[in-house]
Amino acid sequence: MSLPYVIMALVTLQRLGELIIANRNTRDLRARGAIEFGRGHYPAMVAMHGAWLVALWLSVGGTSVNLPLLAVFGVLQALRVWVLATLGRRWTTRIIVLPGAELVRGGPFRFLRHPNYCVVVGEIAVLPLVFGLTWIAVLFSLLNAAMLWVRIGAESRALYGLPVAASEG
Repeated sequence: MSLPYVIMALVTLQRLGELIIANRNTRDLRARGAIEFGRGHYPAMVAMHGAWLVALWLSVGGTSVNLPLLAVFGVLQALRVWVLATLGRRWTTRIIVLPGAELVRGGPFRFLRHPNYCVVVGEIAVLPLVFGLTWIAVLFSLLNAAMLWVRIGAESRALYGLPVAASEG
């Protein structure tokens, strides 16, 4: 198996593992009385991320690997782990709010309000560039920007007590 496919296999396995963790955490949070927000956009977000992976899988054949950019992607993965470790059992792919729980302010949250989204922005752009696939980086960065516009708005309203539209509850 060529290096691009090995990289894609590792990224795909990572994402599948994260979905397992996220689903477990979501179940646990709901059992503790947590409330989900932004359900309406969640399927579109999942579809976009899935399409990004599929586009990469279909396009990496015969590509070379840019090692400096792969190192940047590695740093992004370390930052992702830092976010997940900081949130612990509160990390999920959904917007889940546990009433009465204080916001996490440690780890990367000391520096940024939404550090995971910063990591995702980097990943969506950098991984395709590792393989020289600029069109995937540009297309999915634009789609992700639109998704984050909706998602960060919904999450900020949920976390900071701002009014929430009926479609977000």
